[in-house]
Amino acid sequence: MAATNSFSNYGSVAKTFHWLTALLILTALPLGWIADNLAYAVLHADTAPTEAQIARAARVFSLHKTVGIAVFFVALARILWAFTQTKPGLLNADNKPEAFAAETVHWLLYGSLVLVPLSGWIHHAATEGFAPILWPFGQNLPFVPKSEAVAEMTGVLHWLFMWVLVGSLALHIVGALKHHVIDKDSTLRRMLPGHSDAPEPPHQHHSLVPALAAVAVWGMVLTGGWVTGEFAREADDADIELAEVQSDWQVQTGALSITISQLGSPVTGSFADWTAAITFDEPAQVGPAGSVDVNIAIGSLSLGSVTDQAMGSDFFDTSQFPTAQFTADLFKTETGYEARGPLTIRDKTMNIILPFSLELQGDTATMSGSVELNRLDFNVGTSQPTEESLGFAVSVSVDLTASRSQ
Repeated sequence: MAATNSFSNYGSVAKTFHWLTALLILTALPLGWIADNLAYAVLHADTAPTEAQIARAARVFSLHKTVGIAVFFVALARILWAFTQTKPGLLNADNKPEAFAAETVHWLLYGSLVLVPLSGWIHHAATEGFAPILWPFGQNLPFVPKSEAVAEMTGVLHWLFMWVLVGSLALHIVGALKHHVIDKDSTLRRMLPGHSDAPEPPHQHHSLVPALAAVAVWGMVLTGGWVTGEFAREADDADIELAEVQSDWQVQTGALSITISQLGSPVTGSFADWTAAITFDEPAQVGPAGSVDVNIAIGSLSLGSVTDQAMGSDFFDTSQFPTAQFTADLFKTETGYEARGPLTIRDKTMNIILPFSLELQGDTATMSGSVELNRLDFNVGTSQPTEESLGFAVSVSVDLTASRSQ
């Protein structure tokens, strides 16, 4: 059997690509369906999920993503090979409507084999945390930021493109069976391993109309997704908005973030809504320097793919404990500054010390500080008593610029 194509037959390379692609797709699709169901069970369980449940969902998602990446590269190689080869003619080219449908489905399949894994890969790269791709080349992509908006958009695209792939794959299989069972021609046999005595196809002319029809199908799918609200972001009804506070120093810009370890990888998130009432006077010597009262809307936390899980009853439990508070006295030390006082998360309060650096320029102050907490000290994630899925340490960082009130 020849390695290259002829007008009447597919070569061994094209056949290998075809069946390898089929195997990968028929592996990736059920893995994705199983992973979605496992993740749904974790996020919507009546009781807190166990480490085993979370680890199982993560493993299946990792397998799905890894197989998806394999689909992407195999599809690229297959398409590049096809462009260098003679395209075997359709045996039913004289049946114009059927030939047009067959070529349109082929274009949908080729496009979907690239668009589905690529959109999923970008979604993964834009998302903080959860299930890694099982390979040594990193989890990020050039020019793809860690962005909730990008992750949500590409997640929807991945879902929509997946249905185009499923539909075109089903039509492709039905068409092949129709040729084999009803027409009893060599269309399916010439893609099977070994030599095929396929007849010479009739003379035919290939145009770009089927490719344009495939583009139109994708356009209709995207339009349908837009009309039905698939691209609309859902508002979080559990979130609260903090009231403004009176302060001797008004925060002009600031970032309050946390970093956790999920499945051995760091995941960083930030709180969009928090307030700080600050009093501060630079002391001449080591000693008291003021106070700070920080309130944090927990529901405003964005923590990548584990945001919803973090709001659950076993973690922050925002339905009962929508805010966290840190009330501290400020001290100047020999080496810098510290905020010392009680931090309350959920129904647990612990005294902590937050070291920070401070730069004063007239009536403007810039500070930066961080502290490491243990989530179990605040009863966060008690259903995961080991670090197999979720690390104990949580790094809290704050950076802000404040100006003195006039």
